[in-house]
Amino acid sequence: MRVDVVTIFPDYLQPLGLSLVGKAVRDGLVELHVHDLRGWTHDRHRTVDDTPVGGGAGMVMRPDVWGQALDDLLTDTTHILLPSPAGRVLDQGFVQSLAAEEHLVIACGRYEGIDARVAEHYSTCARLTEVSLGDYVVNGGEVAALVLVEAVARLLPGVVGNPQSLVEESHVDGLLEYPVYTRPPLWRGLAVPAVLTCGHHAQIARWRRDEALRRTAARRPDLLARLDDAAFDDADRQVLDAVIGPS
Repeated sequence: MRVDVVTIFPDYLQPLGLSLVGKAVRDGLVELHVHDLRGWTHDRHRTVDDTPVGGGAGMVMRPDVWGQALDDLLTDTTHILLPSPAGRVLDQGFVQSLAAEEHLVIACGRYEGIDARVAEHYSTCARLTEVSLGDYVVNGGEVAALVLVEAVARLLPGVVGNPQSLVEESHVDGLLEYPVYTRPPLWRGLAVPAVLTCGHHAQIARWRRDEALRRTAARRPDLLARLDDAAFDDADRQVLDAVIGPS
């Protein structure tokens, strides 16, 4: 997979050189390029923004500069990701679909955002998705770019050392992950649940499934509402009935 990130603050993306993503880049599992948008400007001030048409506070990023940048980076397989509070909320299902892409271009807006004509134009001649991290606003798209690259890259083959860890985490099956523990077995009066030390793999698996159901019902009942009834067996339903009552 190739990922191109376009930003006016390239140094913001330096953390992608760390940890598993950085190793994946060095190992050739991910081809990552961070570009300075100002490289596509032609005036001596390297201007990327202008005042909003119609008035208002702040500045808007110019479509002509973004158009040149995107035109230079686009291929037949490109999927443009445009971080925006108005975009679809990022979830694990969408991340999984992005991990199957060949080429992602992440366009990091700043100020009051990118001129709306950029999204309008590239939605007609390429694939473009506006993406939101949630119902809040940050200063620019770089934060979202960090999240997108990390979330997608870790799903690529060979990036995470133990692929099983990707199967047993939150949101993969629509539930929150069960609580996890390590040594020491007793810490500040709190003990590791005895079932986890019994050595009976089926009992441990059942306990973990039950705890995932309980945690999801308590903290994110909206996730349960999205799942089909076929996702639950009889033992699951007994747990849920005890927590939230019969449906």
